Amino acid sequence: MEAVQTQVRATEKNYVIQKNDRLELEVYTSKGERLIDPDRYLSTGNNVQAATTQKEVNSYLVGQDGLVKLPMVGSINLVGLTITQAEELLQKEFTKFYKDSFVILKYTNKRVVLLGAPGGQVIPLINENMRLTEVLALAKGINNDARASNIRVMRGDTLFIADLTTFEGYKKNDILIEPGDIVYVEPIRRPLLESLRDYGPLLSIITSLTTLIVIITR
Repeated sequence: MEAVQTQVRATEKNYVIQKNDRLELEVYTSKGERLIDPDRYLSTGNNVQAATTQKEVNSYLVGQDGLVKLPMVGSINLVGLTITQAEELLQKEFTKFYKDSFVILKYTNKRVVLLGAPGGQVIPLINENMRLTEVLALAKGINNDARASNIRVMRGDTLFIADLTTFEGYKKNDILIEPGDIVYVEPIRRPLLESLRDYGPLLSIITSLTTLIVIITR
């Protein structure tokens, strides 16, 4: 489960910010010292800068014009940036006011994380009654590299396994998706093709050298 959570965090960092998204912002000083020093052990003594370390947690809406209004920074365009890129941009902006600022940005809209064959994606839940098939459709469906017979939905400590290869399976397993669900679509393993992809450059070099040797010996 820890490995899955690591994949989820990495996927969310790659989410591209869009209009109408709601973002949660946390701002720290001293390169995030307060973040790793919750009991202020490092803030004692003569460490004046550490003592002024502060945390700001608020939610902000990305407007239709692509701008999000933030304290001190003002209106700034974050649309089209990944969460990681936006964090880097905001760190530079807040460093104008705080020494060595450290920013954590989170996407807080209702969403589901999709892993496996479709690649890591964050799918926004655009209405209250979205089903598994709708989420998969937003991820461009299930292609020939995925097993439609083994789709897993993780919801907290509960695991649902869906088989969408038959009509009966579709009726039974097209479950309602809830915010925070993790959907994993098992990829189909093709050892030969994967080996060719991995060793393709090496085979190309060997082929070129062989051709060169043949030419020289002639």
